[in-house]
Amino acid sequence: MQLPQEKMGSFFLGAEYDISKSELIDEPVIYDARDLTTHAVCVGMTGSGKTGLCIGLLEEAAIDQVPAIIIDPKGDMTNLLLQFENLSPKEFEKWINPDDASRKGMSVTDYAQKTAETWRNGLAGWGEDEERIKLLKESVDYTIYTPGSDSGVPINILGSFAAPQVDFDSDTEMLRERIQGTVAALLGMVESKEDPVRSREGILLAMLFEHHWRKNEDLDLTKIIMGIQKPPFTKIGVFDIDTFFPEKDRFDLAMEFNTLVASPQFQYWLQGEALDIDKLYFTPEGKVRHSIMYIAHLSDSERMFFVTLLLNSLITWMRRQSGTTSLRSLLYFDEIFGYFPPTAQPPSKKPLLTILKQARAFGVGAVLVTQNPVDIDYKGLSNAGTWFIGKLQTERDKARVLQGLEGAIAEAGSSIKTDFGKLISSLGSRVFLLHNVHEDEPVVMHTRWVMSYLRGPLTRPQVKELMKEKKALRASNSKSTSSSSTVGNIDIKKTSAHPPSLDSGIQQMFFPVWKSASEASSEIGKGDLELIYEGYGFACGDVRFYDAKRGLDEVKSLAFLTPPPDDFGRIEWDKVQSIKNWEKKLIQKPDHPDSVDVSFADTPESMNTLKEVKAVEKEFSDYLYQSQSMPILAHEKFEIYQVPNEGKESFHSKITQAAREKRDEEIDDIQNRYEEKFDKIKDRIRDEEQDLYEHEAEMKDRRTAEIIGVAETIFSVFKGRRRSFSTAATKSRMRRKAAQKMEATRIDLEELHDDYRDLEKELQEKIQEVKERWEAVSADITVHEVKPRRADVKVDQVMLVWQPFWVAKNGERVSAM
Repeated sequence: MQLPQEKMGSFFLGAEYDISKSELIDEPVIYDARDLTTHAVCVGMTGSGKTGLCIGLLEEAAIDQVPAIIIDPKGDMTNLLLQFENLSPKEFEKWINPDDASRKGMSVTDYAQKTAETWRNGLAGWGEDEERIKLLKESVDYTIYTPGSDSGVPINILGSFAAPQVDFDSDTEMLRERIQGTVAALLGMVESKEDPVRSREGILLAMLFEHHWRKNEDLDLTKIIMGIQKPPFTKIGVFDIDTFFPEKDRFDLAMEFNTLVASPQFQYWLQGEALDIDKLYFTPEGKVRHSIMYIAHLSDSERMFFVTLLLNSLITWMRRQSGTTSLRSLLYFDEIFGYFPPTAQPPSKKPLLTILKQARAFGVGAVLVTQNPVDIDYKGLSNAGTWFIGKLQTERDKARVLQGLEGAIAEAGSSIKTDFGKLISSLGSRVFLLHNVHEDEPVVMHTRWVMSYLRGPLTRPQVKELMKEKKALRASNSKSTSSSSTVGNIDIKKTSAHPPSLDSGIQQMFFPVWKSASEASSEIGKGDLELIYEGYGFACGDVRFYDAKRGLDEVKSLAFLTPPPDDFGRIEWDKVQSIKNWEKKLIQKPDHPDSVDVSFADTPESMNTLKEVKAVEKEFSDYLYQSQSMPILAHEKFEIYQVPNEGKESFHSKITQAAREKRDEEIDDIQNRYEEKFDKIKDRIRDEEQDLYEHEAEMKDRRTAEIIGVAETIFSVFKGRRRSFSTAATKSRMRRKAAQKMEATRIDLEELHDDYRDLEKELQEKIQEVKERWEAVSADITVHEVKPRRADVKVDQVMLVWQPFWVAKNGERVSAM
């Protein structure tokens, strides 16, 4: 089969299949990507070819640059990273399963050679080659995430407990749904059997979340545990807290969570990438990402915990997006058995139902897959517009699938005209019934050969190998670039065991001593350390950034430690050190142990008198005015501007979606205009085909008449009868004339087919031009620096702060913080 021309929004899934003859029909099956906004269901037994079909669909989504989150409970979807653009045996050999080779009586090397040939020939049979594999690899970034493990890229689940950046009062229902799902996931993680909605455990946890989220305060597991023991409220309903949930019972619940947190294995849940949907869909540079959530290594309760948090995060993200008819992104779930049962209510079911009912409006498509079709809530799946049905194992499976399919057809307002039961019974491997409510009738299809090597589920060590380079790059990028020195040498002129006396208008505060002398000794390899406080100037203030055109009005609070003045008494403001959350770090009095000998260094020259402090205030104001700016990403053509606290990934996703919508709109318009031209040519082709049919029939009649005429003439000669040879000549002339008309019609028909092909080529060139133009437009992102006005700079405070250091006799020091 010839590879269909690449079209944006068109997924090449396979070819039509004649089930009665068990043979391919040379007619490609092209699926409109926008149909996925009404979601898809894929069912089929083991060996039905379900994995190949779905990987093929995800490959097409990648080429179309549609971002995807792929939940992978079995490990099959990791095969998406096994894309070998050279199709060489060496590329395959590393991933060959030795057991597969031994079953064939072959060495791994020989089996790799055979597999490479099989893949090359298989792809060639569908018109695919190395160039298309290269296109696939370059289209998206593939990342395998491994929650609860560092085999792939770990996922930090603490972000799921952060207060959503939305107003609680305006989105109360949505946030309470998220809280309910999060609480259910947490209770499941400690294997609690309590009802997450009605039990006192669930109600207490839900109130904890609502209490903190209403105040825009983030939660973590430590706060949750402490909140269970000592809730920040006194009543639940009309009862006081101890009556509703006695302290002893609350302590038992807190212990369950504490045991979980204390587990060394659980630490993997608290490190790695944040559970941020924008980051799962896009890289910081704006490249589309396919994020594979590998959860094969997790227990059932851990899987449910993570999947529920992920789905709820996706819903929160989804509801922040604008409405669209284009396909914005995909959620692919490789096995929904256990997550979407017909009667039970696991924590994952409600968010899945929400996605199926609401995601279409936001352009988010869900693809749900199962090989266990009996225990699935088909009533919930009635919203799915596309059904891929493969070979099924039992009549019971077939009956349940038919029930679900009939429900979906009824939901779409259609009637059943096909004997689906008979069709499904006839399906073989890699052959699927495709029912799409957006098409006039179902089609039986054979899946194409996929570009990814279907090796089977990968193990964690193999995932680690695949993600090795990506993890190393992330580690290097995340190394601290802090300019503060923790270890170095110091030459401090000591004054006394007490802070120096300063003007009463100069405030003094202290950094706490968090590191003991023994910890510091082991760090620098020296003993007999002395605690010395070194004084620094401290300045904090607010800067307002305002830009009416770009909808920006943001106040940024800043705090800095200033270095000691230079030899001329000037502060080098370009060397100040930024301090985050200083209100939580600074204390009124030093907190070092009484048993420790302490000295204080000289006060910085710029902080001795109130007059000097006032001068620092003026310098600080000038520094803020001259140095501070707020860079915001901007796309002037779309008039889309980065909002405060919006990540690069989120901004890039907005631009990508805006360009996709404009592109789709323009392509639709072009295709509609060309549809008229195609219809005219089709009408002429039909007319010419009718003429050809008539000319062929006439030609046949003339040939027959000519033969009969010649025979009659010859016969009359033998009989001695007179018969004019002109009659035979006339019939011969009429036959030649009919042949000429038939040939002329054939030529006209060929020219019309050429015109049709030329028009198709012209259309594709225009579509490609539109695609490239909007890709260029989407890349036209600039950085706009918003500077403060003089009146928008406000200095809040300038004071002296003391930072503690452990200092050895040779002057070597380490921070005590």
